[in-house]
Amino acid sequence: MSTLHDRARRAGLQIDWEDAQGHAQRVSDASLTAILAALGESAPDDMDDCGLVIADAGRAITLPRTCAAPGPAELILENGERRHVMLTLSGDRLEIPAIATPGYHRLDVGSREVQLAVAPARCFSVADAVGARRIWGPSVQIAALRDRADSAFGDFGTLASAARAFAARGADALAISPVHALFPADSSRFSPYAPSSRLFLNVLYADPALAGAAATGPAGGDLIDWHHAIPERLRTLRAAYDGRSDAVRAEVAAYALNGGEDLERHARFDALHAHFFALSGARGWQDWPSAYHDPASPAVDRFAAEHADEIGFYLFLQWLAARSLQAAQRAATGAGMAIGLIADLAVGMDAGGSHAWSRPGDLLTGLSIGAPPDPLGPDGQSWGITAFAPDALRRTGFAPYIATLRAAIGHAGGIRIDHALGLRRLWVVPEGASPTEGAYLTMPMTDMLRLLALESQRAQAIVIGEDLGTVPEGFRPAMDAAGMLGMRVLWFERDAAGGFLPPAGYARDAAAMTGTHDLATVAGWWRGRDIDWTWRLGRSSPFPDEAADRIARAADRTRLWDAFTAAGAADGPEPPVEAEAPAVDAALAFIGATPSALAIVPLEDVIGAVEQPNLPGTIDEHPNWRRRMPDATDALLARAEVTARVAALDATRRG
Repeated sequence: MSTLHDRARRAGLQIDWEDAQGHAQRVSDASLTAILAALGESAPDDMDDCGLVIADAGRAITLPRTCAAPGPAELILENGERRHVMLTLSGDRLEIPAIATPGYHRLDVGSREVQLAVAPARCFSVADAVGARRIWGPSVQIAALRDRADSAFGDFGTLASAARAFAARGADALAISPVHALFPADSSRFSPYAPSSRLFLNVLYADPALAGAAATGPAGGDLIDWHHAIPERLRTLRAAYDGRSDAVRAEVAAYALNGGEDLERHARFDALHAHFFALSGARGWQDWPSAYHDPASPAVDRFAAEHADEIGFYLFLQWLAARSLQAAQRAATGAGMAIGLIADLAVGMDAGGSHAWSRPGDLLTGLSIGAPPDPLGPDGQSWGITAFAPDALRRTGFAPYIATLRAAIGHAGGIRIDHALGLRRLWVVPEGASPTEGAYLTMPMTDMLRLLALESQRAQAIVIGEDLGTVPEGFRPAMDAAGMLGMRVLWFERDAAGGFLPPAGYARDAAAMTGTHDLATVAGWWRGRDIDWTWRLGRSSPFPDEAADRIARAADRTRLWDAFTAAGAADGPEPPVEAEAPAVDAALAFIGATPSALAIVPLEDVIGAVEQPNLPGTIDEHPNWRRRMPDATDALLARAEVTARVAALDATRRG
């Protein structure tokens, strides 16, 4: 075995792996060399694992010998209760008796204090919330929503209206697109999956009405004009800030005090980014003058003193966004939803953003995360974002991971973890390299799942994991054991012969779905709209030409219609390709009939839209994250065909 391979394995890189088709693959030495150069030489074995000891409730807890010596110690539970315990030797490690109470506890061993995270067996579940009842809800792109008083794009106020409208029709959940902080000064940065920070909110979604203002400017069309809409919204919010009352000033001051240094640094970042973007078009902190690269530098302090009002504006925006999102969750649960909002946790963040500037040691520097070639992305994917470094998580006692989970579920009743496979391993690609030149980096999955279960139970929030793509062996059983709902998407639930599984074949502990934001809508798939885009843009396809692609789709339509009729979700002959409405009706009824605890239907499928919100692998070729709903949510749900569709879905779930 080569020295290079030894180093790679010590760093957690998987040299040999299996692709989505089950074929064995090996990472090239050139790729390993480039990735190791970015990772540096620290290895997991070098970490001091006394910073946070993570254990299971009800099981004896082991600690490294470096933490303490055998003998008496005092356990301080999170609720303040104190107990005397004895540390005993067990092989080359120390052991204390099991703790039945989940939580963050402390162990006083005299010369030092060891932090303990004692995790429950499972995440909070749908059954914990509603018993044996099966529930449903839509998924929405917040910016795509409209309200009666139309504006350029949807915000948290629009979301609250949508929540009330769906709750009135029996929905118990509302899955939303990510609400992480973006780059407000740069109107080209509107993808919700490339955030500046996942610890803070997208201030463009702040509801101006909660600050006594109204969203001004022309109403948006079918596509959001972000270039004009973002500056206009910021002007509206700035006017609200300038006219804020003394009571609001006091609330914002208290919010900023509670947010501490992390919030202050994020506000400073937004102000600095706006400043240097206006001067030179600098996209990230790496493009700023070097004196501003360190958030604790004298230059940054001087800037903060000279631009206190600008920083105050961004603090105000975070306060208003948090207040607005809270109001949307209250609207959902107050109208009768058992779960309410299901937040979406993006898999990573922009390397030029707030988190990377404020806490660079948390992240994988010089590496982009993505995915190897698979059916969802035949060319492989490099997303241009970074993520937590496994050695940094251990070194910091998982503090950034815990903070990120809390930020995501702080105003929601659930969380969807984008690319949940990243809890097990991340496909890391050297910056500028092809996605095929990446490798899998092992993550501390066991501890991350334990902490996820602990935070889920503390917040009483359900957890969905996006387990699509190249799923490693053993990952889905680990998800099941942790109480995470997997995603069972109509298009991928098939038997060995390619036929669609019947509803009974769907897992109980899963979220059954007609689609996601990255896939063709039911109407679009039936019409072959995704095929149109593939061949128009010259994207990779498993078929030799467009004609072969359409022939295969025709056979698939027959398979799908046969599955619908066999399940009782449809009857009669297969509709023609241009008459997709019966297929949309049947798809919702089909997913509703599954035994899955939760059914999620994109709003695009609820209304029978043809176009999808996002086409992965494109930037300007397709209007990603720009499509809008054709009307306000309550008006859409009042349409006869939509009313019937939703009523049938609700009846199927309750039946």
